[in-house]
Amino acid sequence: MHGLDISWQILQKKFCLPQWNMISEISTSFNNTIVTVTDVWGRVISWSFAGMCGFNGTRRGTPFAAQTAAGNAIRTVVDQGMQRAEVMIKGPGLGRDAALRAIRRSGILLSFVRDVTPMPHNGCRPPKKRRVSFFFVKENGTYKKFKFEK
Repeated sequence: MHGLDISWQILQKKFCLPQWNMISEISTSFNNTIVTVTDVWGRVISWSFAGMCGFNGTRRGTPFAAQTAAGNAIRTVVDQGMQRAEVMIKGPGLGRDAALRAIRRSGILLSFVRDVTPMPHNGCRPPKKRRVSFFFVKENGTYKKFKFEK
């Protein structure tokens, strides 16, 4: 029985039998949105990002750019016959919801949507506080406050 499993895996990798499940990873930042579509084993099938869709500069971080990037990445996968997806969203960007809406609109059934944004558990030590001193100058009978940075 074990020999059959190994030969089946070799056949799948060698002839690239169609997969009906996929994993869609949406990575958003304030400057760009990257959508990667992989199979169950993590091999990249399709990918797209806002810069590849023709958006430049600050427009790459917009929800419309994220929607366009997600649509481009999913379109090639739908043409290959993919039907079901797991979505993992990472990052704080504006394009999170727009990219997810584009994937839903494409007609693919979503198994689950998971937020995998990395969260620090206490994280790095913050920088030391700025020391700001004040001094007062008397003008026309009133005191004025001035900052003096060391």
